[in-house]
Amino acid sequence: MDLDPLQRLLAERACERVVLDFVRRLDLGEPSSVAELFTEDGSWEWPDGDRLVEGREALRKYFGSRPAGRLSRRLMSNVLVTLTSPDTAISTAYFTTYRVDGHHGGPVTAGPPVQVGHYEDNFRQVDGSWLIDTRTLFLPFGGPTPRHRPPGRLVA
Repeated sequence: MDLDPLQRLLAERACERVVLDFVRRLDLGEPSSVAELFTEDGSWEWPDGDRLVEGREALRKYFGSRPAGRLSRRLMSNVLVTLTSPDTAISTAYFTTYRVDGHHGGPVTAGPPVQVGHYEDNFRQVDGSWLIDTRTLFLPFGGPTPRHRPPGRLVA
């Protein structure tokens, strides 16, 4: 593949932005809007959890079903994007998730992360925008999401 180095750099950076925008939308935005980062027929798969969500509308519903009172922050690192053609790319990105349910405001005492894993993505350029075509989640470290217990409150 013979691509101008600047075009390669711009494509790789666009894909990296999609990876980062995904977690920003989950943590700080409207979770269902992550569906817009996928192609119309895009998919999200978690092989170890037997989950496969296909199509933008199904993705919108899946990510929009996030429980009320869930507070999360995901840290993304080691994002490596490789162009495979002028209109396709692959990436691997590591994530660490901190999350509690039942949050109703105020700071939360930091605990260990509830997930550490990585995503493997396939990207496709559609009408000039880079979108996730398939995302597969690999989760070698995971546990239950704890409930938030504000300091000074007794829990029965």
